[in-house]
Amino acid sequence: MRKNTEERPAIQAPLKATDQRRPGPSRREVLVGAGGIAGAAILANMTGCATSTRSPSPQGVETSADARAVRSLGPLKVSALGLGCMNLTGTYGPRLERAQAVALIRAAYDRGVTLFDTAELYGPFFSEEVVGEALADLRQRVTIATKFGYEIDPVTRQVCGLNSRPAQIRRSAEGSLRRLRAETIELFYQHRVDPAVPIEDVAGAVQDLIREGKVRHFGLSEAGAATIRRAHAVQPVAVVTNEYSVWTRDPEHEVLPVCEELGIGFSPWSPLGPGFLTGTVTEATPLDASTDIRARYNFPRFTVEARRANRPIVELLRRIGDRHQASPGQVSLAWLLAKKPWVVPIPGTTSLKHLDENLGATRVRLDAEDVRELDAAAARLGVVGARFPPEVLSLSDTGAVLGTSSLGGHGKSPLPEPAR
Repeated sequence: MRKNTEERPAIQAPLKATDQRRPGPSRREVLVGAGGIAGAAILANMTGCATSTRSPSPQGVETSADARAVRSLGPLKVSALGLGCMNLTGTYGPRLERAQAVALIRAAYDRGVTLFDTAELYGPFFSEEVVGEALADLRQRVTIATKFGYEIDPVTRQVCGLNSRPAQIRRSAEGSLRRLRAETIELFYQHRVDPAVPIEDVAGAVQDLIREGKVRHFGLSEAGAATIRRAHAVQPVAVVTNEYSVWTRDPEHEVLPVCEELGIGFSPWSPLGPGFLTGTVTEATPLDASTDIRARYNFPRFTVEARRANRPIVELLRRIGDRHQASPGQVSLAWLLAKKPWVVPIPGTTSLKHLDENLGATRVRLDAEDVRELDAAAARLGVVGARFPPEVLSLSDTGAVLGTSSLGGHGKSPLPEPAR
């Protein structure tokens, strides 16, 4: 029985290297560039600092909507859809100007969005800064989630590595509070499990911040079931945020079941599969490697061949959408909303038009037969390509990635040293 209830890939087939691409980047380059979307700015054992295009909505698709329906996300009451604020820093295109980013965040609030997801890593710092500016006079009406877990030089903004030691968590909290112009962080996630720090120490450090009134709730990102259980035993975990979408089913095996058991909310990031599930990224779509990390770092699902092979997934979404006057992206979001009442996706965008289209998903009602049809057909189709390069996936916890399991183990976080 469930307790306390009310910024994008399942079966992987090998790729044929037939598309012409530039040589792959180095391991360090992948992690620095893909750090925003994968929470993987650099390797955990590094010792020094590292130096969207979408077409108009189809005719007949509902795009004017708001997110004023309220959901329970663990102990939090928030809008049915949140806004992921990573894309504002430049992920699938040029970074927004500060005024543009602030205006988009305010527009989301005006349309009923009350959950805003950011991180010190996004920018770094830029995303937190614009979220703080945009929502400074609305703090009592919104929930802002941010993340810690990296050591970032406050002057140069260079990312120096994973660091979830208690002293660093405190420094991160102080910096986030300042940038967010807040007295309390509503939801404080560990961005990635740190293989050098026991999760019990992490949970204890956040618990201290909660007791001091600087943090209200504790969350985990890309964590597996064993780590979630260990953290929850020290400080209740309010929300888990892992990648989850029609073509990324990794959380279904152990993460969603443990969240349901423990009464933890779940907030899927990349719910539109880095844009592919909107139906507007095809094999013919040019991806500019100078501004788009999907091309720059050779994301396996975004090679020309993989985009061509995965097109049937989009056509499946389109067929179901035709019955509901909905776009493929709206069906993708509605599918997540239909899964569990404690799931709150956080799609990101840099466009007001796309924000409206995303929020239109709250009016799409998929019934149980729609969901069964979509699940069965998606399982038959499979997915070509891993969701990220292996260097990025390696930073997700054991059990958070398809094909791994933390059951019977302790996850990537080391066990605490026994008391003497």
